[in-house]
Amino acid sequence: MKSVLYIKANPKSDEDSITFQMSQRFIETYQRANPDDVITTLDLYKENPRFLNANDLNNMVSEAQFDVRQYAKQFAQHDRIVFAAPMWNLSFPSILKAYLDYVAFQGITFKYTQNGSVGLLAGQGKKVLYLVARGGSYTDEPMKSMELGERYLRTLMAFFGIDDFTTVSCEMTNVLQGEELNNAVAEAVNAAVTAAKIF
Repeated sequence: MKSVLYIKANPKSDEDSITFQMSQRFIETYQRANPDDVITTLDLYKENPRFLNANDLNNMVSEAQFDVRQYAKQFAQHDRIVFAAPMWNLSFPSILKAYLDYVAFQGITFKYTQNGSVGLLAGQGKKVLYLVARGGSYTDEPMKSMELGERYLRTLMAFFGIDDFTTVSCEMTNVLQGEELNNAVAEAVNAAVTAAKIF
């Protein structure tokens, strides 16, 4: 039995969000394929994590206990991580960054050594999936170099020691219309379903 942490970062409803249309189908398919696995949903717009303040930063360095360490512990305890977040302004909604600032907790997800940082989640078989809808096309240059959301998540996960990282995207959602948009969404949902079967 494995545990899955499903992290949602979009103020839109499941019906109005293309990202969530993808992620909901992913979760449904995964649960059917893995009925004994436990899925925990973390809706960041309901959680509403505040931005780190100076006191929080001091506590993180000093290893003092404080109420939001739970995010890092929860993250570290799960075998599978699913991020569902649309592209906003070349990255993802800032609430996801606020959350990740708590997850990046020294002594839980990484540590510093004389030889540099070490990811504490390495060697545990953890996997990460990023589901994202993007308004434009970021598959090829020059736009590919401007995509910062996937790049940041992939880099941070590697910092924690997790190298198994997959992205499923739906692109051109602000450009395509009508049947073309519907076809693009359907293709992305199908890709999410396929990913769920092997995740």
